[in-house]
Amino acid sequence: MFSPVYLDHNATTPLEPAVRAAMLPWLGEEFGNASSRHEYGRRARAAIDEARRQVAAAVNAHPTEVVFTSGGSEANNLFIKGAAAAMKPGRIAVSAVEHPCIARPAAQLAAAGWQVDTIAVDGEGRVESAAFATALGGRPKLVSVMAANNETGVLQDIPALAAANRTGGGWFHSDAVQLFGKQPLDFRALNAAGVHAITLSAHKAGGPQGAAALIVDKRVELQPLIAGGGHERGLRSGTENVAAIAGFGVAAELVAGRAMASGRLAELRDRLERGLLALGATIFGAGAERLPNTTYFALPDLDGETLVGQLDRAGFAVASGAACSSANPEPSHVLRAMGVAPDLARGAVRVSLGPANSAADVDQFIHALRTTAGRLQGLTAIAV
Repeated sequence: MFSPVYLDHNATTPLEPAVRAAMLPWLGEEFGNASSRHEYGRRARAAIDEARRQVAAAVNAHPTEVVFTSGGSEANNLFIKGAAAAMKPGRIAVSAVEHPCIARPAAQLAAAGWQVDTIAVDGEGRVESAAFATALGGRPKLVSVMAANNETGVLQDIPALAAANRTGGGWFHSDAVQLFGKQPLDFRALNAAGVHAITLSAHKAGGPQGAAALIVDKRVELQPLIAGGGHERGLRSGTENVAAIAGFGVAAELVAGRAMASGRLAELRDRLERGLLALGATIFGAGAERLPNTTYFALPDLDGETLVGQLDRAGFAVASGAACSSANPEPSHVLRAMGVAPDLARGAVRVSLGPANSAADVDQFIHALRTTAGRLQGLTAIAV
């Protein structure tokens, strides 16, 4: 079977063999409901408790601070909507480059009487200090700034932003989905700096899809999105997905136990970007500190979606920077916030490397890109 070289690790990662092994019993002979009192249920509960301990240990949190959810989107919604539901309407501040699962819940709060302040970023995608100070001047009750951008890989100085927010007294949350597994995460240190909650997702770090967590300071009052039998300390009712949670636990333990491959990935990224620059590419966020595995680029006069499709046929799996919905032709909101011209933004393509990628993968990708871009640019010239 044809298998393209996988260069889309920010979308999802391959399942680690040890994770699969931990999940398999819960897809077969182990099938108990963790709320049941008999031996089948007790074994399921023990598996969830162990996973909670493993996830907490991976980010230096306490197990009681871990709330399991079905994904990063649910965890982000739980913080935004859950915290808002526990207080009177006020102001919420979110950065202009947040994932839609932060930006859209925040926008929904406007219908409930909240004032939403969008924090501007600079041309590299970093939160602007003056814009952040202005937002804090409104004394927001909730603030959310992502740790690492899923498109550009640009990192925000979360401890500094959280510390600045402390004078206002609002809850500070950070979507750390893209950081988890790529760089060390220490919730205790972040909490001391003023971060009250972070979001993690298993499938971004060798775990299964369908499991994530909100790591939350127990002082934060949250109303559940899903009411029912009172699972997850009453914050997320519903029979637990034991297989996915057990897999998440093992993935977290693997993250905690291995040295981050950031140096090798940064070398591969630099090799990739030298090749891209030689082709005349614009690399977005290149002047900022970024995840070591992420490159977001565009070539002049080429559509990103078209290029991604052609590269897939050439044997390379990468991602477009266009909107998720094919019905929406608008370019990336992240690039718009960075001030990138719409025509250039529509050409955006993301390459996100993983531990299994090699220098040969990078060199072959550049060769395929050169060939593909030349063909597409030739067709464009003929059409004109």
